[in-house]
Amino acid sequence: MGLNLENHVKNLDDSLERINYIYQNEEILTECIKSHEGITLYSETYGPFEKGKKYRLKLFIARVFIKNDVLKVEQSQKCDSIDVQRYAIAESDDLKIVRRSDEFFLNKIKEFKIFMEKDVDSNSRPKIDLDRYKSYTVNVINSRLEKLLRLAQTDLSLDDEQRLTRSEKILYEYLSQFIKSWRFFFLTN
Repeated sequence: MGLNLENHVKNLDDSLERINYIYQNEEILTECIKSHEGITLYSETYGPFEKGKKYRLKLFIARVFIKNDVLKVEQSQKCDSIDVQRYAIAESDDLKIVRRSDEFFLNKIKEFKIFMEKDVDSNSRPKIDLDRYKSYTVNVINSRLEKLLRLAQTDLSLDDEQRLTRSEKILYEYLSQFIKSWRFFFLTN
């Protein structure tokens, strides 16, 4: 049983990594904060960038330029402690999983933490903002997980399914199978 469980955990980890990879390939809107001649990566040229102009780039590429203070995430695309706090409050105020228009919002929270850490390291933001970001993230994840555990004990309605992110749908499937198996064991002869 242990090896089989390990395989399930590995499969779940692999699925979550694939979903995060898909998110990292989503485009985000950035703004140039320091002109740059650009670079070539993997036979693709990015740039030149002109200060004040906006650019759409895949997240994994934008991250390189953001890290090097050439670009910043455009305000409409940001995800900071205030945004994560709003997610946390919305989740705590609703008994059901809150449906988000962005099915990658959990991945966004995960990935944008890097930008918060960079801002704290460069003294652009106080450390308390990062601490809040992390705390609210834990609240969002725990709240959604509790709701997902309750859902996994039932058959998923279409409405409930539409509220789940891609990663939550995968976790639901695993949890549902394990819970049904466990319940069946104890409720049958």
